[in-house]
Amino acid sequence: MAKKELSVEERLKLLFALQEIDSKIDEIEILKGELPIEVSDLEDEIVGLEKRVTNLTADIDSVKDEAAKHQANIKDSEALQQRYQKQLDDVKNNREFDALTKELELQKLEIQLSEKRIKEAGIKIEAKNEVLNEAIAKFEQKKKDLETKKVELEKIIKKTDKEEKALQKKSDAAKALIDDRLIKAYDRIRQSFRNGLSVVTVERDSCGGCFNRIPPQMQLEISQRKKIIACEHCGRILVDNQIAGISEEVEA
Repeated sequence: MAKKELSVEERLKLLFALQEIDSKIDEIEILKGELPIEVSDLEDEIVGLEKRVTNLTADIDSVKDEAAKHQANIKDSEALQQRYQKQLDDVKNNREFDALTKELELQKLEIQLSEKRIKEAGIKIEAKNEVLNEAIAKFEQKKKDLETKKVELEKIIKKTDKEEKALQKKSDAAKALIDDRLIKAYDRIRQSFRNGLSVVTVERDSCGGCFNRIPPQMQLEISQRKKIIACEHCGRILVDNQIAGISEEVEA
């Protein structure tokens, strides 16, 4: 469905009305402050910490498994030592004695090596547990922080949600009446400035956006509302200060 052809004055009134509506939406967003971003960042951080806790727990379990294997090796070596020790009582020659003695020495070394590995594993587990406990503490704290931020944000949303939805509906209605090319320019200018002002009035002979002086001839053209004029300094759309309020089209 084609949009109704509007006069320049009608388009300027709609643009000014749209700016007033969007500025009120911006005020609500300012009221929310950084809370939405903080909530999102905390959620991402919690996911990362949860993964870190999982990985650290898996690492500790892996080290414990290795230590358990070395503990089993010690038992096996001790069992072999007992067997070889009994066999020493029944040796028939020096060759058998030397072979059993070497086996006993080998199992002794195996036990020493396993004990060393178990000790190293204990140190590693202790260090990883310290990091894990820190990660868990941070994880729990971030969850509390997130809950606090969510409660704050929900209170603001509950307070402003109805108003914001109504304003957004009016904004969409106004945009639906204005040609797409002009809306694209309006949105582009809004995104260029932190205060979101795309349409401003001439105040005290100056641009209401950048406060640079507007020449008298340009002010006259602006007041005539025959064409859309942008500030030559900041690019904002200029309207005379007699344009005020929200048009009947927007209210509808």
